[in-house]
Amino acid sequence: MSRIMTSSSRKKACKQFNLGKLKAKEIIANFSGGKITSNAGIILIAELDKRLKISKQFADCFQDYRNSSYIDYSVEQLVTQRI
Repeated sequence: MSRIMTSSSRKKACKQFNLGKLKAKEIIANFSGGKITSNAGIILIAELDKRLKISKQFADCFQDYRNSSYIDYSVEQLVTQRI
């Protein structure tokens, strides 16, 4: 039997995906998360960088030949901004 999908049934069908079971728990993905942002990952990256000092270690690999009277940002600040 063929089922015709209306606009409202298509919306309902797209809201949730059953991805099966893992260790007897059903895994379902849906898009009802409300207002979310794709920029939240930057908070995690910034915190990791602050704790592990990755930007500082990378910036220390560079020799800065710029005239210090013209410098507004350190190499570390420039590297951190790029990351």
